[in-house]
Amino acid sequence: MKNLKKWVTLILALAGMFIFVNPAFANQFNFSVKAILPDNQASKASYFDLLMNPSQTQTLTVELSNSTDKSVTVEQGLASATTNLNGVVEYSPNSIKPDASLKYNMKDYVKLDEEIVLEPKSTKTVKITVKMPDSVFKGYMAGGLTYKEKQGSKKTADTKGISIQNEYAYVIALLLSQSNEKVAPDLKLTKVSAGQVNYRNVINANLQNPSMGYLNQMQLSATVKGIDNPKLEYKSSKEMMQMAPNSNFDYPLSLNGEKLQPGKYQMKMVVHGQKDENGSYVVKDEKGNETRYKYEWTFVQDFEITADKARELNAKDVTIKQDSSWIKWLIIALIFLFLILIFFFILWKRRKKDQEEDEKTARIAELEKRLNEKDIEN
Repeated sequence: MKNLKKWVTLILALAGMFIFVNPAFANQFNFSVKAILPDNQASKASYFDLLMNPSQTQTLTVELSNSTDKSVTVEQGLASATTNLNGVVEYSPNSIKPDASLKYNMKDYVKLDEEIVLEPKSTKTVKITVKMPDSVFKGYMAGGLTYKEKQGSKKTADTKGISIQNEYAYVIALLLSQSNEKVAPDLKLTKVSAGQVNYRNVINANLQNPSMGYLNQMQLSATVKGIDNPKLEYKSSKEMMQMAPNSNFDYPLSLNGEKLQPGKYQMKMVVHGQKDENGSYVVKDEKGNETRYKYEWTFVQDFEITADKARELNAKDVTIKQDSSWIKWLIIALIFLFLILIFFFILWKRRKKDQEEDEKTARIAELEKRLNEKDIEN
C-alpha cells in the first residue's frame, strides 16, 4: 500500500510539471484551466510572470471551463514555491515548511476564492487579487495557483478493501518581480545529520537558497568520510536540480543498505549552478567532457552520529536484515531452563517417593514391634 501511494504521488508530480509547462485539457479532468496573461507580463511564459511596482494592486484572470454534463466544484489553492528532496521546485501546497529567509509569503499578498462551482457546459472567469509589497526588492516572489476537483465529486475505486482516489491538479506558476534585473542565487549548507527517506538510512545535507533568485541547472557532488573510522566513506552526485528562491531542502546521501555506524564524520560538497559557456567553473564527467557553470560553492562540515540515533534508524531501515540472534539464544535459554525444571521435578518426585516408602517401612516396623510386644505379654 505504501509503494502504491508513492507511485500515485510521483504520477501527480509529473502531471503537475506537465501542466505547468503547457496547460491543456486532459481526460483525467472534468474541467480545463487557462491563464489570461496581462499586459505587464515580463516574459513569454504561459504562466503568470508579472512586473509590478511596490504597493501596486492588480486583478488577475483565470478562465475555467466545464465541458461535462454535470456540475463540477473546483478547489483553488495558493502556495509559495518550495524545493523538494529531489531538487525539484514545487508550486502547489505541500507539507514543506517555509524557509526562514522567506520574507514575502504569497498567502499574505494574494486573495482568491477557495472554491468555484462550474455549471454543466459552462465557462467561468475567476478573479484573483494580487498586491505587491510596499517595500522595494530585487528578485522574485515565487509561488503557484492550484486547481483541482473537490474530493467527493469523483468516484472512488474500491477493490478488495483498498480505496484509491487519484487526484490531478492544474498548477499555474505565479512570479512577481519589481524589475527585470536578475538576482544571483546563494547557497548555504546549514546542517548535516542522519535520517531516513522511505524507511532507508541516509545522511541529509540541508541546503538553503536565501536569495530571491532561482538556482537553476544545479549540479552536486558530495563525499562523507568517517573521522573516527576512515574506512567508512559514502559518495553521491546529482545534476539538473533546481531551487526556488528563499527555500531549502534536505539532499539525501544514501547508505545503500548499510548500517549507520556511530561516530564523527566529515562531509565535503561541491555545488555548481547555471550552465554557461563563458562560466568560470568547469566540471568534467567520466568521459572527460567539460561543462561550464556560472556559480560554484564548496562546503566542508563535521558532524556526529550518536549511538542512540544509529540504533534507532537501523531498527527502522527496511533494507537492513535485523540481528535476530538474541531470539535464538533466548529460545535456547528457555529450553535449558525447562530441562532444569523437569530435572528438579523428577528429582523431587523420586525423593518424595523414597520418603513415602521409608515412612511406610517405618510404620510396618512399628506395627510389627507392637504385635511382638503384645505376644510377649500374653
